[in-house]
Amino acid sequence: MTAAVVVAAVVLIGAAVAVFALQARRKRAAPASAPPADWTHAAGHEFADLSESARCELIFAIAALDDQRSLDVLAEALGDPSEAVVLAAAHTLTSRGCAATVDAYFAAHPDKRNARIAATLALLTPEVPVRASS
Repeated sequence: MTAAVVVAAVVLIGAAVAVFALQARRKRAAPASAPPADWTHAAGHEFADLSESARCELIFAIAALDDQRSLDVLAEALGDPSEAVVLAAAHTLTSRGCAATVDAYFAAHPDKRNARIAATLALLTPEVPVRASS
C-alpha cells in the first residue's frame, strides 16, 4: 500500500512539474542579463528556458527522485547563474548525503558568491559542514 502511495505521489509531482513548465514557457520573461542555465538541458530540452523560480521548482521536484541521474542534474545545477537555484541544489545534495559533491564544486570555483552560498547552506544544515574557498 505505501509503495503505491509513493508511486502516485511521484506521478503527481511529475505531472505538476510538466504543467508548471509548460505554463512558465508561455509566460517567460527575458532574464535581466544572466547567462543561460545550461544544466537544465540535462533534465530535458523542454526545461532549457525556465525562469529562475521555475528552475528552483525543478530542483525541488528532482529532490523527490532517488536515482543517479537526479544527483547528476543537481550537481550540474551548482553552476546556475542564480544564487537561489545554486542554494536549492546545494541544500538538496547535502540533505541527500552528497556534501562532498558540493564541497568539490565550491573548491573548484572559489569566489565570493560561492562563499556566501556556503555560509547560507551552513545555516540551513549546521550538522553537515560545507567548505568553500573565497
